[in-house]
Amino acid sequence: MKKSELFYTAVYIRLSREDGDKEESDSVGNQRRLLTEYVSRMENFLLYDTYVDDGYTGTSFDRPSFKRMIADIEEGKVNCVVVKDLSRFGRDYIDTGRYLERVFPELGVRFISVSDGIDSIRQTYDMLLPIKNIFNEQYARDISKKIQATVKSKQKAGEFIGSFTSYGYKKSPADKNKLIIDEYAAEVVRKVFRLYIGGMGKLSIAKLLNAEGILCPSEYKMANGENYKNCNRLESTSYWTYSTINAMLKNEMYRGTMVQGKKHQQMRSRQKLVDKEDWIIVKGTHEPIIDLETWEKTQKLLSKRHRDMGLEENKNIFAGFIICADCGRAMMKNFWKRADGSKTYSFYCGTYKRHGKGYCTPHRLPFQVLEKIIRNDLRVIINNVNDLQRLVEEQHFSYPKEKIAEKELVRVKDELERVQKLKKSVYEDYKEGIISKEEYVVYREDYLKKEELYKKQTETLEQKWKESVAGDIFQTPWIKRLLEMKDIEKLDRVEIVEMVDQIVVYENCKIKIRYNFGNELENLFLDVYQESKVV
Repeated sequence: MKKSELFYTAVYIRLSREDGDKEESDSVGNQRRLLTEYVSRMENFLLYDTYVDDGYTGTSFDRPSFKRMIADIEEGKVNCVVVKDLSRFGRDYIDTGRYLERVFPELGVRFISVSDGIDSIRQTYDMLLPIKNIFNEQYARDISKKIQATVKSKQKAGEFIGSFTSYGYKKSPADKNKLIIDEYAAEVVRKVFRLYIGGMGKLSIAKLLNAEGILCPSEYKMANGENYKNCNRLESTSYWTYSTINAMLKNEMYRGTMVQGKKHQQMRSRQKLVDKEDWIIVKGTHEPIIDLETWEKTQKLLSKRHRDMGLEENKNIFAGFIICADCGRAMMKNFWKRADGSKTYSFYCGTYKRHGKGYCTPHRLPFQVLEKIIRNDLRVIINNVNDLQRLVEEQHFSYPKEKIAEKELVRVKDELERVQKLKKSVYEDYKEGIISKEEYVVYREDYLKKEELYKKQTETLEQKWKESVAGDIFQTPWIKRLLEMKDIEKLDRVEIVEMVDQIVVYENCKIKIRYNFGNELENLFLDVYQESKVV
């Protein structure tokens, strides 16, 4: 270390009851005092900033202040990080080790853990460091299990356990596990139920509330000072939607029933939905906003109202693939009748159709135009593949067998991931009312079959790749499928799923189409043409 070298220091502080942190000794105030005093005593140390994550678990590095600190490090503003002890930095031993032994050294960052006596510039990390990290994680895992058991026990007793209440309720000042009515929001809830029973549709109710300037639930909570974030909504959505009204009309909390335990999360994993029969439901835990008669009428109406539609005539082959370039919402298919009685179909931005031009523009795209563009694209691609096949045959080019298997394995894995995303996307379209339940069931079955197929293909190709066995370059599934589509006249759902990844629609009928095989096809052409020149 050079005598004159300056260390622009980040003091990092973290506290979480979920990790079993000791409130007194590990409090934010105590950590701040200890670390700022330490930095002030150190020669050549300049305190750049203090980063505090209060209430964030150490088992994940998805913390706002930690991310801000890393951004400052990457921008060269910080070259030293000081923490009270390793558990304050993180309790995930894999990611903690990655930061300390790879990320920080590569970025030239000095790391100091005061209580552990660790200073990366004075000595290398000893062999006990990984063990300390493992103990930190195991401690957090044990505490997590105990907390989950306590939470479940409270839920079964009808106590509210959650950060945010359903719209219309708030936590009691006297007992945070009890719900009391928020009269302003509750009146909006009652209004929604009255309008629905009176015959108004969910979308019409959403438009009316928007026109009256009533804040949607997420905006209302933030306006009341709650640090609320709805992870299921698009970032640009700050208004009432069909899905918000639909969820409200089905929310049993409004009849005085506590419904909890809908999701479950384990360490190092995402939240997973829990089957309805495993939800924790306790009746009569709080004052209802909606009386029993109104609730039962609403549920009866919900069960009766559905679109009776001919599935084949109205099937949207592009469902789950086509989105608005500006707001990110799915495009909706609409039609009008010509004078001769025939129908003309076009796509419109879902936000525009539901909420009007105040929220987005039409982005109108005729169905026939989109179908023709994709059909022509595929014809050009198929012709190019045919030309490629002739070139290979003329030049007697031999493509490395193991290379075929490896590339095909990567492609199939990408396809598997894409189908899983599409399965989720088409569910979201159904929840938003963009497609019918019948369409959703058909598409879901389609995706489940493809998911199973790609999983089997992955297993087969992994075995082939290990054995370095592959066949003719033009026998790979996606090229074979292209060659089979030589005289394509009309697209169907199967071809869209196989060939298209995403369609983004801009105004004035401008579109951007991403095909599934784009990169693979480009690389294949490059490989073959380069080899043919050598030959």
